[in-house]
Amino acid sequence: MSTDTARLPPATDDLPAAPTTLAVTSAAALSPAGVGSAALTAVLAGTHSAGATTAEDLPDLGGETLPPRPVRAVPPLPFDELLGRKGLRNLDRTTRLALVACDMALASYPGRIGPGAGVVMGTATGSVRSSGEYSLRTLQADRPYLVNPSLFPNTVMNCAAGQVAIRNGLHGVNATVAGGALAGIQALRYARNAIRQGQAACLLVAAAEELSAQSGWGWQRSGALRPDFPLGEGAAALVVEPEERARAEGRPVLARVLAAEVGFAPRGRRTAALARCIGRALDRSGVAPADVRSVAPGATGQVGADRLELRALRQALGTAGLPSVVDVRRVVGETFSATVPLQLAALVETWRQRGARPGEAALITALGHDGSVGCLVVRGPSAAAVRVDPR
Repeated sequence: MSTDTARLPPATDDLPAAPTTLAVTSAAALSPAGVGSAALTAVLAGTHSAGATTAEDLPDLGGETLPPRPVRAVPPLPFDELLGRKGLRNLDRTTRLALVACDMALASYPGRIGPGAGVVMGTATGSVRSSGEYSLRTLQADRPYLVNPSLFPNTVMNCAAGQVAIRNGLHGVNATVAGGALAGIQALRYARNAIRQGQAACLLVAAAEELSAQSGWGWQRSGALRPDFPLGEGAAALVVEPEERARAEGRPVLARVLAAEVGFAPRGRRTAALARCIGRALDRSGVAPADVRSVAPGATGQVGADRLELRALRQALGTAGLPSVVDVRRVVGETFSATVPLQLAALVETWRQRGARPGEAALITALGHDGSVGCLVVRGPSAAAVRVDPR
């Protein structure tokens, strides 16, 4: 597998005032709401209920048990039919979810993406379950070197990105950005910089998180989530390219990513840091706070951080209330690195269904437990004709 874990893009302050506009020309999502972005927005709109996950809906947890809290799982999928059996047996669930989401995004892309396209995958640490189980087996075996070597690739952080590229014949940029809650924002920043520097003309940006006992107990014992907030899983994939290229080749633009900003602040100063990050993103995008019609918060359900995030949004937007809230986390639960791509896929589908108002913009925010903060500024499509994954 010839992939490399990516270095983070340059610091925000090193970027020019007018960043490259990324056009989203295809989007797909897998979530506890179902397969496809439309299933997710249906639950968000209240026209469909995701319902509670039953024991029959849970993925195979390898004999482990989940902590006593609500759970949201992606509905059972026929991976053999969707991906084919060849090479599937040794792939973990994180990689399988990423492959299905990317296949859906590529299937709905208008035209042929071409072998020169690449992949940027956002992640926290790769598959926590795969790393944990492999490490445990090395301790349990009489001779640790007898552990099945075919399981080792799943423990590598860039496994999913490599498999996506190999199975789809994508020979361009292949990067994995480990950013936790900010992974989706950082992956889009990386994609924007790669395109700006001429390293790629079109990129697949994705993220996936699987439901596992290992990560579930980590959240449980950290005390970071509210007791009634569910553990979740999901995956989302987006095809992005320069807006000029998409329009020149006749592809409808589903959304435009105008800014992807990140920052850092020590504990106790994250409200001000996030507010500054949002303000900087709006300024560099040329978007007025009044034009922000939707916000997608990234800290719902996290103890303390959710209130901090809302204060920062009100401070940055200069209002006591908030615009329309697209709260994806309320539906999917804690999906960590997959949250931002799922939020963006939901916004794209929302605009596809009702159309974007002239000048309408949306704001996606994220908070990391280490003090990192970030946000995306996204505008709706300026053309009426749009296309999202049809499944």
